Amino acid sequence: MATPRSAVPPDAPRAVPIDAAHVKARARALGADLVGIASAATLNAFPPDPRWPQTPERISPYCRSVIVIAQRIPVGAFRCRTNTPVQYMDMLVLRKMDKVAYRLAAELEAAGHPSFVTASQETEWTLKRASYGRLSTRHLGVEAGLGTLGLEVNILTPEFGPRVYLTGILTELELEPDRRITEQVCIGESCSRCLHSCPADAVLHWGISKRDCATEAQEFGFAQIAGFFERFIDADPATRQAMVVSRDLFGFWQGLLRVVGSFGDCPRCLAVCPVGNDYHAHLAGPQKEIPEKTPEKAALARKYKADRAAHEAGGADLPGLSEWNRRWVGEDGYQGMVARQLQAFKAAQREREAALAAAAGKET
Repeated sequence: MATPRSAVPPDAPRAVPIDAAHVKARARALGADLVGIASAATLNAFPPDPRWPQTPERISPYCRSVIVIAQRIPVGAFRCRTNTPVQYMDMLVLRKMDKVAYRLAAELEAAGHPSFVTASQETEWTLKRASYGRLSTRHLGVEAGLGTLGLEVNILTPEFGPRVYLTGILTELELEPDRRITEQVCIGESCSRCLHSCPADAVLHWGISKRDCATEAQEFGFAQIAGFFERFIDADPATRQAMVVSRDLFGFWQGLLRVVGSFGDCPRCLAVCPVGNDYHAHLAGPQKEIPEKTPEKAALARKYKADRAAHEAGGADLPGLSEWNRRWVGEDGYQGMVARQLQAFKAAQREREAALAAAAGKET
C-alpha cells in the first residue's frame, strides 16, 4: 500500500520570525542604497489610477508586504558631454538592483516566507498603453517612505533626488510598514528646472506626457521599433535597403544588447534636479545653467505657479494635485526641505574642511 504523500515536503523550511528592522538591515548589507516597506493592504486600497489598478493583489492574493529597494545612479555620468555614459550606468544599476532584490527574496523564502521580485521596468498591455507595469515602482517608493513625486512625477528621494531606480519584493511576511513622507520633497513650481530642461516639452503640471517623453527617453524603444517597421513595410526597395543599414536599426540592436536607448535615454530632468546631497556635491556647478530653457518655458512655469496659488485658494482643480493624487505629491506641500538639506550639507563640508586643515597643521 502506497504511503500518502505529505502536503508539506519534509525538507520545507520552517518559518523564522523576521521583523522589518532585520529585513532593512539585510537589504542594506546586500547593497541597497535605500530600503522601505509598504503594506500590501495600503497599496491595494490606493492604486495610482483606480481605473487601471496596479496592486499587489492582482499579482498574488497572498502578498502581505512589499519591500522597496532603491539604487542610486552614480552622478559622474551626469557630468559627461553625451548621454551615453548615463545609459550604460542605468543598465549596470538595474542589474545590481535585481541581484540585491533576488538575494533578499531568496533569504526570506529560505526562512519560510514565500517571496519574489517584480520587474522594475515592464509594460503590462492588459492594463493600458505606454510604460504602465503591473506595479508602479515610484508609487511603491512613496508608500514605503522613500520620497514623493516631483513636478514631472519622477520619485524624488531626499538623499539622491530622482537619480534612483526602484524595485519591489512581494512577500507573504507581515512587516511593519514605513510612514509616508507627507512634506513635498520637490521644490515645485518655483523651481521648474525639470520643465525648463525637457527637450520634448513633456513636463506637465504634476504630470508627464509619456508619448512626448518617450521620443527622447526611449529613442530606440518599442514605439520607435514599431514605427520603423511600419515604414519599412510600406517603403520601396531602395528605401528599404537604406533602412537596413541605418542608425535606427543599429540603435535597436544595441538596445536589445544592453538596453542603451531602450529607456532612460534622456537624463535631463534627473541631471538638473537640485534635490539630494549628490546634486549639491557634484552637479550644482555643471548643471547650474540649463541651455534648453526658453522664454516660453519660463512663462509656462510662471503660469503653473499662478495656477497652483489659485488652486490652493480654492480655485480651479488641478488633476495632478487632486485629492487622490496629492497623496503621492505630499499633502503638506513644500516646507523648505531642500534648503534645510543644503544648509546641513554645507555645514558638514565646512566641518570636514576644518578637520582636514587641523590634521594637516598637526603633521607640519
